[in-house]
Amino acid sequence: MSDLSDLYQDVILDHYKRPRNRGHLDDTDHQADGQNPLCGDHVTVFVKVKDDRVEEIRFAGSGCAISTASASLMTETVKGKTLDEAKAFFRKFHDMVTGSQEVDHGDGLGKLEVFSGVCQYPVRVKCATLAWHTLDAALENREEPVSTE
Repeated sequence: MSDLSDLYQDVILDHYKRPRNRGHLDDTDHQADGQNPLCGDHVTVFVKVKDDRVEEIRFAGSGCAISTASASLMTETVKGKTLDEAKAFFRKFHDMVTGSQEVDHGDGLGKLEVFSGVCQYPVRVKCATLAWHTLDAALENREEPVSTE
């Protein structure tokens, strides 16, 4: 395995074993539920917004290493960002993991690039994008649960 692959694996495992921003958040402005029936992942995303910025974000639920690490890194990435910036990160991340756009190390994805290899495993794309689709639903105030199916 290359050094870069090892680093990517280490980051994913770290965020899986010690997820950041995990837990419920009271008095949220936005909230949504999501599930990946194929893998059994389920997540709830809680968001507080102030002055058009993600002031606080957390997630709860359970899932595989990819799903949990993605949710953890997502919360770190979008916290403090404007709603438009958060939505732009969703689009960039989705394009990267689905393989519809090659990774450009200058596009600002930072640590999220650890998921760039997911596009080689179509079943895992649903795991990686679940929290992101759920965030998008929360920010759009969609009430129906998100499903990757």
